[in-house]
Parts: sequence; C-alpha cells; structure tokens
Amino acid sequence: MTDASLADPRSPSGPVDQIQSSYMALVQHRRLYGTLTLMIFALLMISGFIVADERNAGGFWDGISNIGAYPADVLSEAWEKRAELPGLIRKYVPALVETLNIAAVSTLLGGIGGVALALLGTRGLACWPRLIPLFRRCADVMRAVPEIVIALVLIFVLGGGPVPAMIAIAIHTAGALGKLFSEVAENADQKPVEGLASTGAGWLQRMWLGVLPQVAPNFLSYALLRFEINIRASAILGFVGAGGLGYELRNAMAWGPGRFDEAAAIFILLFGTIVCFDQLSSRFRHRLTKGHAA
Repeated sequence: MTDASLADPRSPSGPVDQIQSSYMALVQHRRLYGTLTLMIFALLMISGFIVADERNAGGFWDGISNIGAYPADVLSEAWEKRAELPGLIRKYVPALVETLNIAAVSTLLGGIGGVALALLGTRGLACWPRLIPLFRRCADVMRAVPEIVIALVLIFVLGGGPVPAMIAIAIHTAGALGKLFSEVAENADQKPVEGLASTGAGWLQRMWLGVLPQVAPNFLSYALLRFEINIRASAILGFVGAGGLGYELRNAMAWGPGRFDEAAAIFILLFGTIVCFDQLSSRFRHRLTKGHAA
C-alpha cells in the first residue's frame, strides 16, 4: 500500500516532480540557446575582424607593435619643450572658450527642443494625442543620426565654423534629451494637471505649473550630463572644420614632428577641462537628485 501511494501520480509529490522537471528542461533550453547565441556572435565578430583586416591598408597584427609609436613621439617632444607648455596652454585658452560656447549653446537649444518633444510625445500630457507617434519618431531620427554626419552636411551648406557644429550637436541633443525627458514625464503625478484642467487652465499652463515643477530637477540633471557629452562632441567636430580645440588639435597633429608640443598642450587643456566639468556636474547633479528625493 505504501509503495502504491508513493507511485500514485495523484499524490502531492507527483505534480511537484512534474513542475521541477519542466523547469529544469526550460533552464537547459535557455542555456543551450544562450550558448548558441554566444557562439554565433563570436563567429560573426571573428569573421568581421578577418574581413576588416584583409581590406585594411595594413594588417592589424603587423602594425600592433607600432601602437605606442605616436604617443611616444608626442610625449618625448613635449618633455623636451616642457618649459614652453604653460605658454602654449595659455595660447589655446580662446579655442577652449569657443569649444565650451559651442557645447553650452547647443545644450541650451537642444534642451529646449527636448522639453518640447518630451511633453508633446508623452501619453497623458500631449496636446495632440494623435501626433504622439510623429513626435517620438522625430526624436528617434534626431537621436539616430550622428553629430558628425549632420555637421558635414551643414559645413557643406554654411561653410566651416562653430555654427554648423552648434546646430549639429543641438539637433542630436534634442533627440537624446527628448527620449530621457519623456521617460521622466511619464512618471509625473497627474493630479496637479487634472486640478489645473478643472479650473480651465490651458495646455501650456498645465505643463508649466503642473508638470515642470515635478520634473525640473531630473530634467536639469540630464541636461548637465548632456553638457559633459557635448564638450567632447564639440572637440571632435573640430576635426572636420567646426572650430574650437578640435580644429587646433587637427592642425597640430597634421604638421607632425615639430608641433607635437602644441598637440600635447591641447591634450592637457582638453583633458583637464573635461575632468573638471565632469566633477562639477556630477556633484551638482547629485545635489539635485538628492534634494529632490528628500
């Protein structure tokens, strides 16, 4: 009788064993699929590397021994002319100011555009609910196109200078911040908005008085984080003729030996500026989020 009751599938242990076996089978299938996915990914990476190495002007393994040659030349020449570095750093401060201006203006314009895209593309807050997909796709397109591509097109139209870089970074910033701001706005409390709507307030009044006071700390935190990114982006766009430190660095590197001390001075100035703004922005953002949470 005891053996029969243990073997009986209607006993309490029967369903438990079936559930456990089914769960173990699912775990094995997941592990198998994960292993196959990793193998396929590794094969694609290896094959892509082989194809890129064959099409490259020089082989990767043949040139990897020279990877430290250029930094060594820059450092050796900068060390020989180390007494001139403070003067060179002062020389390129105006270019640094131009880079910071590009980043600041593009962040301001992109932040304004991001707020508009976020409020118009957030469910429950949008002025025209049927156009929510349109505003979201606009933000996706603006975010998907790299700044350097937009800058190259604008430089062809407007010519070289800081204006194409500013517009290019502002467009990309608006798309990126529009996505981040929209996620924050979706979690805003709807009760103030409903209360304002019951008094006859318009859409702008509801957003200004009911939504923005709730999300302003997070909006400002994301904008400061984006400002850090835009400093780097404005320096990179200088390589395509957009002015600022990047343009000066390209010229110094293009001349080669003899001006490596200038390249080193620009590197030091740019690195110090980025580290300084990263630290200041991180502390300010921490205070904003901590104070908002409190």
